[in-house]
Amino acid sequence: CVMADPQDITIKQGKTFIRVLRWETAPVVRKPITGISLAFGAPRMDVVGHGLTNGWRAYVSRVKGMINLNAQNNPPRASDFHPCTVIDPNTVEFNDVTPVDSNGREWPAWTEGGFLEYNTPVDLTGYTARIKIKNKVGGTVLASNDSADEALNVINVTIDNAAKTITLTIAASATDDFAWTKGVYELEMVSASAVVTDVMSGNVTVTKEVAT
Repeated sequence: CVMADPQDITIKQGKTFIRVLRWETAPVVRKPITGISLAFGAPRMDVVGHGLTNGWRAYVSRVKGMINLNAQNNPPRASDFHPCTVIDPNTVEFNDVTPVDSNGREWPAWTEGGFLEYNTPVDLTGYTARIKIKNKVGGTVLASNDSADEALNVINVTIDNAAKTITLTIAASATDDFAWTKGVYELEMVSASAVVTDVMSGNVTVTKEVAT
């Protein structure tokens, strides 16, 4: 998820809601690629000391030979990024990429060069999170993670600095009780020194469940 950009949320009533977020910041990290293999069915890259956590999004630039893997836009757009599957500290894979062209031909082999590039993960040490869903900006609280909101504090936020993730969870029993269908939300991260950053906001839609 691209933090700080508008992100609309859909919640299915009666289902557990889970959203895993990754907070990015400048500068861009660029790690040299020393090899790319398609032996495992997806581009697997040798990137010494890549420093990534599983699922962190990245893109590739300036690869020769396997040019299909390079980002198509400069600066890169969301479509150029891929979630990284971390194989080991020196190897990552774009597991969501099938390396064939529109005619089913496998991409040409990597010959040399290239960089794996990604935005710097924010160090989440000492941070706490606060999130509210309201019926409108400045309106009535519909759900939050604030204990002061009593029965409405149904949103759980888990911060994992090792994985560099912020996970939002709402239990199925809570979403089942939602009597509203539209709202707006804002997620703020509060540092140990009380600096407040708005990292994500947008609209919320609650849809009816089908199975029950």
